[in-house]
Amino acid sequence: MSTSDLEETPGPVDLLSTREGYDRWAEIYNGEGNPLIALEEPHVAHLMGDISGLAVADIGCGTGRHALKWAAAGAQVTALDFSEGMLSRARSKPGADQVRFVQHDLTHALPLPDGAFHRVASCLVLDHVADLDFFFRGLRRICRTDGAVICSVMHPAMMLRGVQARFTNPATGRETRPESHPNQICDYVMAAQRAGLRFDHLSEHAVDIELAERVPRAAKYLDWPLLLMMRLHST
Repeated sequence: MSTSDLEETPGPVDLLSTREGYDRWAEIYNGEGNPLIALEEPHVAHLMGDISGLAVADIGCGTGRHALKWAAAGAQVTALDFSEGMLSRARSKPGADQVRFVQHDLTHALPLPDGAFHRVASCLVLDHVADLDFFFRGLRRICRTDGAVICSVMHPAMMLRGVQARFTNPATGRETRPESHPNQICDYVMAAQRAGLRFDHLSEHAVDIELAERVPRAAKYLDWPLLLMMRLHST
């Protein structure tokens, strides 16, 4: 699940449910050169730390971009997503046999045991979550008391530019938007705290010259905050 195509494509727009949108997106998701992903991945790796030998849950794993790296690094990874299209892509990649992939609708209770994971990650998912209190409670429940919850999300400021998760459907040439929710930073912070989580890291990351040169599609957002990162622990 997860990320945002940051091209502001004019013309007709198809508005889809989150699941249907990501099922359609799966066909091209891996090859888009998305600047949000390029910015996000190093920050996720830093906050996850050394995961060799740890149990890791990837909640909203999409095409497995993080889950497969973590498994290759020696983690025991369980990865959930409700898009069969995304999971099909993930399962077809090298190393997928080292990950336990589970199809699951994240609006329902996570089918995972209490306190089972050293790291619980949810990457570029939160802007598709309507009930943040329920979601953060689920992340806290499955995380060990000595573990950490790591979340990334497109920065809410991008909504001011009319940007949300979107892609151009190659079959129709139309802009396609999976359902998103206009959550703000305060919504994330308060929902996490109500769930019994405390922050040890909260950071905002903007497009800089280096990213704009490396990923040309980022240039139009130079100096705009693009990414919000969180790491949390049980209180």
